[in-house]
Amino acid sequence: MDATGTFLIVVGVDGSEQSLAALHWAVDEARLRHGTVRLITAWHYPPVPSTLEDSGSNDSFHAAERVQADALKAVDAEGVDITGVLVRESPAAALLDAAKDADLLVVGSRGHGGFAGLLLGSTSSQVAHHARCPVLVVRPGSSS
Repeated sequence: MDATGTFLIVVGVDGSEQSLAALHWAVDEARLRHGTVRLITAWHYPPVPSTLEDSGSNDSFHAAERVQADALKAVDAEGVDITGVLVRESPAAALLDAAKDADLLVVGSRGHGGFAGLLLGSTSSQVAHHARCPVLVVRPGSSS
């Protein structure tokens, strides 16, 4: 729970279809629990996700900012307290740190990196193994 005693859901967003599915799930769950969502977008030099490279900006921070803003526009967050945080760190480390006081950590099954044939990406695998709170891995098409 956060400092106010509200159910806190941390969700990682990198602009991938999987992370947007995770965001939708997290917002729906927060609405049901009258909770809050902390949206984390991690960036580092050089940017690895193709959406960051293709964003038209050479500045990784501004590209990550755009990814997060686009994600927030793509979800109906009416009635849900949602805060976006940009973190200059590896995605897994940023999510694990952000979820230290969370009730739930929600991630997409895969991000932009790695091998397309894997069922679970490296970030989702790392947080599933090391988070201090329950972790939900969402695949696109999963019902909420």
